[in-house]
Formats: sequence, structure tokens, C-alpha cells
Amino acid sequence: MPGLPPLALYVHVPWCVRKCPYCDFNSHGIGRNAALPEEAYLEALLADLEADAALVGERSLSSVFIGGGTPSLMSPNFYARFLAALPQRLRLDADCEITLEANPGTVEQQRFTGYREAGINRLSIGVQSFQAEQLEVLGRIHSGDEARRAVESARRSGFDNLNLDLMHGLPGQSLELALDDLEQALALSPEHLSWYQLTLEPNTEFHSHPPRLPEDDMLWDIQDAGHARLEQAGLGRYEISAYSRPGCRSRHNLNYWRFGDYLGIGAGAHGKLSRWAGDVLMIERRWKSRQPDAYLRRMNDPRGFVAGRQTIAEGELPLEFAMNALRLVDGVEMTAWETTSGRPAASMERHLSLLRDQGLIVQDTSRIQATPQGLLFLNELLTRIAEQSEG
Repeated sequence: MPGLPPLALYVHVPWCVRKCPYCDFNSHGIGRNAALPEEAYLEALLADLEADAALVGERSLSSVFIGGGTPSLMSPNFYARFLAALPQRLRLDADCEITLEANPGTVEQQRFTGYREAGINRLSIGVQSFQAEQLEVLGRIHSGDEARRAVESARRSGFDNLNLDLMHGLPGQSLELALDDLEQALALSPEHLSWYQLTLEPNTEFHSHPPRLPEDDMLWDIQDAGHARLEQAGLGRYEISAYSRPGCRSRHNLNYWRFGDYLGIGAGAHGKLSRWAGDVLMIERRWKSRQPDAYLRRMNDPRGFVAGRQTIAEGELPLEFAMNALRLVDGVEMTAWETTSGRPAASMERHLSLLRDQGLIVQDTSRIQATPQGLLFLNELLTRIAEQSEG
């Protein structure tokens, strides 16, 4: 039997100052001056981690990602204690990538320095836009100047691996404004840029009260011009909305897109774990209690922190794999399908042959890779894979 996929850890911090109207993540607005239950949450995270660590044996972590919510609401001491306790429960690769999401409106120089000293070696700063009007519509609590100062502070604190989150297709956004956002981001010389289109997700304020977004022709113009500008600036596109300088691709997100395994701890966190049952690789998704108070109460619950679990049925595996792998511009080797699903490459063939004939994936059957046309219409491509899976 082959081994198991690489393993990562996701840590969720569910609180933020204010819930953004486009956000469908598990985040809970608490205002600017509310006290966070740092001690209780740290205790719960470590207990949650302890239980999950028992499932993975000697496997080591290639990456840790702390997301939210707004993780930078938590103090540097919170992360220093968590990261000091982490190696007592799980092995970490020597070059483990440890990312913290930060909001420009919730950090200052002293905090950045503390995060770096705690062991965090990569920052992801949620800028979204530098334009005052767009930031107000998006419900962001920072200004463009605060975003620039946050990056400068992070650099002074020693962070040399920095991602900026930037959105396009915003209400009232023109091609010129979208490109100006990119220029202001590029002026800060990030190692990585996540540049993605605003979508109206269910269970958000924007979905209930949709703002007026740019017309489709404008969205295509923004994407085409933006892709070209980022490539010209030396940020290579390696995923639908991810660009990086050489050697700076997000290891954590690559693990997701390559269908690797990951533990998920914290309120509402999701995980994916593989295990061998005889000669069959079983893949299970697990998730934790979503509401922060309910999650904290799980500390004293004999059921533990897991709120639900689901084994991925064999017929659903091709779609699950493709949903991630086909987001990568270069695709993945078909050996990745074998490693992460435990099934032979031939078991994917019927799902791929029609897509090759339609020009949505490349002809080389040793690699699964969306063509430029397939990337543009990824949802349609995935729908066809799902229909074949059901058939």
C-alpha cells in the first residue's frame, strides 16, 4: 500500500470586529473593545488538537494556517503559547510554513513583532481594496493608508513572506480603479497576491441585498488586464486567483488543491483525513461546533469537539479531487490522484475522456490539467464531472 497524503493544520479564530457584508465564513462581529476569551479558547484549541493528533500517528505537518474571522485580534502571547505547545502534540517539518491572517485595522508594529517572535513566518493581510469608496461598501474597518502602513510594519518586524488579499469586480469599480488597486499592491512588493472576484454568497448581507456589480464585459476586461499586469510584474499565476514570486507559492493552499489531508481545529473548522482500512483508502471529512460558545462548551462534553463527520463515497471522489486539482494552472500529475484517493489512474479515465474531447482538459493522460478554456468555465467543467460521477 502507498503512504498517506501530506498533512497540514488549519486553526480557526471566529471573531472579528465587524462582519463584512460579503463574508460567508464562520465569523462573529464583537466590536472594537470587546474582551476575547483568549485563555479559554487556547485551552479548547489545545484539547481539540490533542484529540485530532491521536488520529495521525507520526505524520508531520507541512504547514499551519491560522484563519478567521480576524486572527490578529488575538495577542502575540496567545500564539506564542499555542505554537510552543504544538510540537508537543504533532511533529512539524523543519521548514513548516506558519501563516497568520491579519486585518490592517487590528494590528500595529508591536503586535507584528510579537507574532514574528512567536514563530509565525508568513502573513496574509486582508487589504481587499485601497479605494475609500470600495472599502466602505465592503464594510472594511481600515483605510488604504492603514493597509500600506500595516505592510510596512510587517516588513520592519522581519516578515519576508507576505500575501495580500485583493478583490476585484467590486460595486462601482471601473477597469481603471481595479488596475489602480493592483498598482498600489505591487508597489508594496508582496511575495504572494490572492486576487479574486467578489461573489455574492448565500447567507450573506450582499446575497440578501445585492449591490450593483460591474457588467460581465467589464469583469472580463478587468481579469484580462489584471492577469497581464501581474505576470508582467513577476507574479506568476499558479491557481485561478493566486499569484506568487518564484519559490513563494502558498504551501498550505497547495496542499488543499492537491487533495492533501488537513486537521481543522477551532470553532467551525473543517478537516479531511485519510486512513487505510485493509487495502482501501477511506477519506473522511470532519467539522467542529460552529458557534464559539458551543465550541467552548465542548471542553466538558464527552462527545469531544467533532460536530459531524462524513466518509466521502467512492463515486464522489473524482469530483472532490477535480474541484481542487483543476484550480491549479499547471494541474497535477495523475499519480496525485492515486496517492490521495487510493484508486488507480485508470479509474479516472471515463471522467476525463469526454472533457479532453471537448477541449476542457489537456490531452496528456499522465496529468490532469484544465485548458485556458477549462479554467474560464471551471464550474461548468466540474458540473460535467459530477454528472459523469452520478452516471
